[in-house]
Amino acid sequence: MQTRAILRALTLAGTGLAACALAAPARAEVDETVKQALALHGAGKAEEAYRLLQPQAEKRAGDPDFDYALGLAAADSGHRGEALLALQRVLALQPNNAAARAEIARVYAMSGDVDTARAQFDTVLQDPSLPDPVRQRFTRMVRDYDKQIAGGGSDLSGFLDASAGYDSNINSATDLTQITIPLFAVFGPGALGPGSRASEDGYYEISGGLSAVTAVGRQDRLFASALGSWHDNFESGGFDQGSVTGTAGFAHSFANRDTLSLSGQVQQFWLGTDSYRQAFGAIGQYTHLLDGGRALSVSAQYFRLNFDRQPLLDAHRVGAAITYAERTFVASLSGGHEETVRQAGDAQSNSYADASIGIEQPLGRRLAFVGGVALNARRYDDIDVLFLRKRHDERIDASAGLKLLVADNVYIRPRVTYTRNFSNIALYDYDRLTASVGVRFEF
Repeated sequence: MQTRAILRALTLAGTGLAACALAAPARAEVDETVKQALALHGAGKAEEAYRLLQPQAEKRAGDPDFDYALGLAAADSGHRGEALLALQRVLALQPNNAAARAEIARVYAMSGDVDTARAQFDTVLQDPSLPDPVRQRFTRMVRDYDKQIAGGGSDLSGFLDASAGYDSNINSATDLTQITIPLFAVFGPGALGPGSRASEDGYYEISGGLSAVTAVGRQDRLFASALGSWHDNFESGGFDQGSVTGTAGFAHSFANRDTLSLSGQVQQFWLGTDSYRQAFGAIGQYTHLLDGGRALSVSAQYFRLNFDRQPLLDAHRVGAAITYAERTFVASLSGGHEETVRQAGDAQSNSYADASIGIEQPLGRRLAFVGGVALNARRYDDIDVLFLRKRHDERIDASAGLKLLVADNVYIRPRVTYTRNFSNIALYDYDRLTASVGVRFEF
């Protein structure tokens, strides 16, 4: 149970306990001001109840009935410091007042002090006069607090996604049929083979993943995930793609709810049915939580890339990123450098920069628009020996689609994407369009 759910249950339990307390003979002579304030609070008008009582607070502080009503109204109108003081005055005179102790526990919980809230509830549960239904609710909440104090337990989640569609350029190649290579210009333009020209095809794709997290302390967690995908072209098996990625790491949450995580990652990539590349490295990320469910994070990464049968492409990659996220919007800036391991491959060493924006905007209770735009710039370090110039590329990626909830955790996702890569070397200048429909199950 999440903290908000605990607080909702606590409000119900506390309300029931308060009703029992006020119905007792000792409460028979509660004055009209307090009765009116409690009625306003019970009707969901905590701010009005607080404004009714607060002007009398200095004069009537020490009256348990008044202080209890003031504490209740102050807690639910955002005046938590004043609520604590009022309820503490009640308990100073009536240490066995279970209703007041339940309310002060709720205020501590609302303020994020789970340990003190749990201790207050423990005291409430020792009261033999506590009604059984309220006792049962409080017992469940104490168990939930114990779980939070221990770090939150363990959780497993995942997804499975299947889609099919059309790809106008499965090999991200130029539309040109021939090209002049400066180094061999004397021989005139050369014809490009089928694998070097844009090819269209239909395809299907299957992907899935599992993520697990387990608490190892109040603020520390271990996490791991495994992701896999297979992209199969109907008629062009040489450009099929598959990948498996594994990640494992450690996360620490600070008192202000910020999080620092460190993880290791490995990936195997296949082109056709042959192994093409392996990558392994480390990622560090710090996330700062903002108001309203927003977050700002910075990250850094290092990867070693190993290419089968193409050792000149082997490289070290370092990068950094900053990301801003809120409920329906994500924006990111990143950059870095890839340095080939062997000097002979330095024409493939490059520096890069990325900027991206993504959005998921609800259009109704079950329908959302999903889209994004990403920009990439890449500058290569050395002259390409065939084209006698340093390569530089600029790429634009855009996507748009819908996300339709058709059953519990099951979505249908029609989607189109467009990529345009601008390059000063014609062989790498291309565009690409895909359209697909998929089904995604999340658990």
